[in-house]
Amino acid sequence: MTAIRGLFCLISLAASVVASASQQKPQEKPPNILRPNILLITLDTTRADRMGFLGSKRGLTPNLDALARDSAVFTHAYSQAPLTPTSHATILTGTYPQFHQVNDFRVPLAKDLPYAPDILHAHGYRTAAFVGSVVLDPATNYAPGFDRGFDTYNAGFDPEAIRQKGRFETIERRGDAVVARALAWLTQHPKGPFFLWVHLYDAHDPYDPPEPYKSRYASQPYDGEIAYEDAAVGKLLGQLKARGLYDGAVIAVMSDHGESLGAHGEDTHGIFLYDETIQVPLVIKLPLRKAAAKSSTKQTTKRIEDKVELVDVMPTLLEAAGVTVPTEVQGQSLMGLMTMGLMTATIPAASLVPDTSAAAVEAWHDRPAYAETDYPRTAFGWSALRSLRTGKYLYVQAPRQELYDEVADAKAEHNLAGESTAVADTLKARLDSIRRQTSNNREAPKAAVDPTAQEKLAALGYVSGGSNPARDGSAEQGADPKDKIEISNLNHQANALRQSGRPAEAVPLQQQLVVKEPDMPNVYGELGESYLDLKEFQKALPVLRKAKELDPESPTTRLRLAKALMGVGYFSAAVPELEFAVAKIPSYAEAHLFLEMAYARTNRVPETIKECQTVLEFFPDHFGSYLILGRFLELSGDFAGAVPKLKKASALEPKAPEPHLFLADAYIQLGKQSDAAREKAEAKRLAVNHKE
Repeated sequence: MTAIRGLFCLISLAASVVASASQQKPQEKPPNILRPNILLITLDTTRADRMGFLGSKRGLTPNLDALARDSAVFTHAYSQAPLTPTSHATILTGTYPQFHQVNDFRVPLAKDLPYAPDILHAHGYRTAAFVGSVVLDPATNYAPGFDRGFDTYNAGFDPEAIRQKGRFETIERRGDAVVARALAWLTQHPKGPFFLWVHLYDAHDPYDPPEPYKSRYASQPYDGEIAYEDAAVGKLLGQLKARGLYDGAVIAVMSDHGESLGAHGEDTHGIFLYDETIQVPLVIKLPLRKAAAKSSTKQTTKRIEDKVELVDVMPTLLEAAGVTVPTEVQGQSLMGLMTMGLMTATIPAASLVPDTSAAAVEAWHDRPAYAETDYPRTAFGWSALRSLRTGKYLYVQAPRQELYDEVADAKAEHNLAGESTAVADTLKARLDSIRRQTSNNREAPKAAVDPTAQEKLAALGYVSGGSNPARDGSAEQGADPKDKIEISNLNHQANALRQSGRPAEAVPLQQQLVVKEPDMPNVYGELGESYLDLKEFQKALPVLRKAKELDPESPTTRLRLAKALMGVGYFSAAVPELEFAVAKIPSYAEAHLFLEMAYARTNRVPETIKECQTVLEFFPDHFGSYLILGRFLELSGDFAGAVPKLKKASALEPKAPEPHLFLADAYIQLGKQSDAAREKAEAKRLAVNHKE
């Protein structure tokens, strides 16, 4: 349907081009920007109603407001999903979520999808990405495939070290740091057009802006994050101007989705599809637009009231670059809307000629905006949600469908579906038709294997897509998220407490979750993890056994249960749990480490030796593994083989007496009495120093 409508717009456009060409007077030839530089800025979790250029009086966005004065402002722009990887996949591929199928974290971006960085790179663009969060880091398997086509993809996050180094060193990067990296690249990059993507994550919870925003917005830290990210954008744009790169560039700024902030009962985002999370700011500046407008009777700033979608961004950028838009792209270029009625020819795209045809205008006026979220299903086993905005209505497809008149009911508080069944049924049919025409019928890609995903996503406030009830069934199966939003909020709050080092405060919330959702394995797993953090292993055992009962195939649950068993001294019982985990995922390094310990404590000599060797493949300088390996080589009778392992352990931990004690034993068996005496003396010396 979108392809047909797009073709219709192009036919109308072509007719107006011919007509206007014969009527316009010759004008002075403007600069010819054949391949403009392109800057894409995505602001994570940023609400439209915080933007000054969209009517906010909070004064948070002076830099974005200044950009808006040089740009087209889309007052009714909508995201296609309230989840970072899904929305960014839509932005960069120009396809709907049901087509690109990146519906959750860790789902790979298929190699055959049209992808703006890859296409622009093939047309001579230097391409670089600087992202502010681990959720868009391909190297950590959160966003596999997103680095395709980029010469530079700057992420490099280390979620494993969050408890040692803190979030801003491991899973998130402040806006200033992201911008600094992007500017350093701009300084060094070779000549030629560039495509630069800068992603700022600051507005995502937990809301913790740096000073002076932290103090200035102490009562509204989310607003503080918005003000801070605006300042970061200002630094980036200021440097573009200083380097003479601003005027000739295409600059597109948008958020991937918004934030509920309690609206409809949702604390953050991911579950619902109301305006708080789906309506987004969208501003696009075209090359030399400000200069071109001086010869026109129109204002430089253009406010476009028609509904547009983030799926439209990618074809817009390609058209601005003079690059043919692939046929698979489902979004529609916004160039016609932006240039309609303006007298300019500064960009080498035919669609810059004004299109004032009634048909082209009406095609946009009637266009609906689609959005969906699979997160309720993948995270909790509830029903997925779909929505359609058309005319004055917002329709939400859910187990109990919803219909809102957004003109009379801007906050979507009065569900009309029960009394306006004909309208609701009509919009349901239209939504289903759109989905059928825009879906991809190939088998959906599987999420990248990551045994620690549940723990990592908890640090970001999300729930990993584990084996939950109804998760693998129809998207419409499962509970209505409207009835379960309290569960999502409690889970989010508990995870935030535990990840901030306050597991004792998380436990009461997790206990509530267990009572409210007795069949959900994730809630038992997280409660068990809190008990493990508190070293309350006896309390953890029954909770984690229940998690295993509900989700026996989860390697993370098996590892957690093994930790609890080992904590109370049941090493033999822990062995099969750990063996299951490493058989399920051979790359599960942490499970191998605990299995090594469990084998050692149960005196399984050959198994311990083999497992130590496996662990050392993951951790080449692991002191404990070298120590255990050396000792168990001795127990196997291989005293000569034990010596280099124990020497390595001693080198890794020079103050530890144990390697020297074991070396003494090995030397005695090898008949090297003087070496044994030396090692005994060293062990004794180190032991005394250790006590002191």
